[in-house]
Amino acid sequence: MRSKRPPEPEALDHFLGLRPRLFGIAYRILGSSAEAEDIVQEVWLRWQTTDRSVVVAPPAFLATMTTRLAINAAQSARRRREKYVGPWLPEPVDTSADPTAGAETGEALELAVLLLLERLSPTERAAYVLRESFDYPYGQIADILQLTDANARQLVSRARKHISAQRRRPVSTSAHRRLLKTFLAAARRGDLAALEELFAEEVVSYSDGGGVVRNAARIPVVGSRRVGRLLVAFAPRFWPDTEVSWVEANGWPGALVRRGGEPVVFVTVSASEHGIDQILWVMNPAKLTRIAAAPAEPSRI
Repeated sequence: MRSKRPPEPEALDHFLGLRPRLFGIAYRILGSSAEAEDIVQEVWLRWQTTDRSVVVAPPAFLATMTTRLAINAAQSARRRREKYVGPWLPEPVDTSADPTAGAETGEALELAVLLLLERLSPTERAAYVLRESFDYPYGQIADILQLTDANARQLVSRARKHISAQRRRPVSTSAHRRLLKTFLAAARRGDLAALEELFAEEVVSYSDGGGVVRNAARIPVVGSRRVGRLLVAFAPRFWPDTEVSWVEANGWPGALVRRGGEPVVFVTVSASEHGIDQILWVMNPAKLTRIAAAPAEPSRI
């Protein structure tokens, strides 16, 4: 005999208990908190109309629905991002209260890693996220993605190789913050020698202005000398009258720059023993709203 459909409060409890994880899955696949929130909202609407009496395991059911919706959204997003003006960067999220954003680990949360994941197919991305961030067994990943167990393992392995080939071992969080602070101080002064001392030889600077910010470079700038010269030229017209505060975004220290109280850029770096490898400037106003609301610590830079 089939059990009765759980009352609405029970359905709500199931959903709310899993919501951070559902958001974490969707955000890592999409790189956008706004799009991830849309996915989670759609899951909630579908969950309300689902015959829950036949759902054996709500966590698995909701994770499967979230992942498949996120993959579909990522496929559409990929086509839109092909027309994106300038470099596309993930939207930073506040992780000060939850450093792992609903995951078992913080894997695939750093902006630089999300940027690498964007180069994978949506299904590869989902397999990697489910395994590395949420520790799903391969059998469950295969069920969610409607693949064989062997294919699920192959997708995760391929994604791991891609990440490890493109990313050096990162420095500690404390070293990351020191490097970011020193970098910002040198950038504000327009100190070319100090900047080049911080950079790895093939450092890349990405500026995401979404086609609406004049100061955002339309192509990535590569190489310590070129990036240093760009920042020196950039300093006099950008840094005056700005205020810098520290925020925690995607599990790492970042800096939010405001002018007249309004956010103008979120900036962070990725760094290894070779120095700063990447500088990520998120200038697109649509991507600053949520991180601008995060708890902030004033900077003395």
